[in-house]
Amino acid sequence: QVQLVESGGDLVQPGGSLRLSCAASGSIFSINAMGWYRQAPGKQRELVASITRGGGTNYADSVKGRFSISRDNAKNTVYLQMNSLKPEDTAVYYCNADVVRKTSYLLNNYWGQGTQVTVSA
Repeated sequence: QVQLVESGGDLVQPGGSLRLSCAASGSIFSINAMGWYRQAPGKQRELVASITRGGGTNYADSVKGRFSISRDNAKNTVYLQMNSLKPEDTAVYYCNADVVRKTSYLLNNYWGQGTQVTVSA
C-alpha cells in the first residue's frame, strides 16, 4: 500500500505564510506528478499547484505569485509554500500523487487525508 500524509495546516492571519508538507510512504518504486488540491466548504475540489518529477510546475491563476510548490524526490515529499494568504485561501488542502508501485510497477493515483488551512483575523 501507499500512504500520503499531509502536515502544516493551521490558522493564520491574512497576509501570513504557511508551509504544507506531504510525505509518501509504502510500496513505492517511483512517483511521477505530485500536486496540491483544495476544497472550500460548498465548493468543488480544485487544483492549486502541481509538479512533475523533473520539476516542471503548474499553478492555479488565483495563487500565482503567492504560492510555490517544490519536491524532494529522495524523500518522496512535496511542499507548498503559501505566502500572502487571503481569507479565500481557507480550505482543506489535499496532496495527490501518481505512484508507480514497487511490486506491480503499475501506476496508481493516491490522495492524502487533507489538512485544514484557515485564514482569518
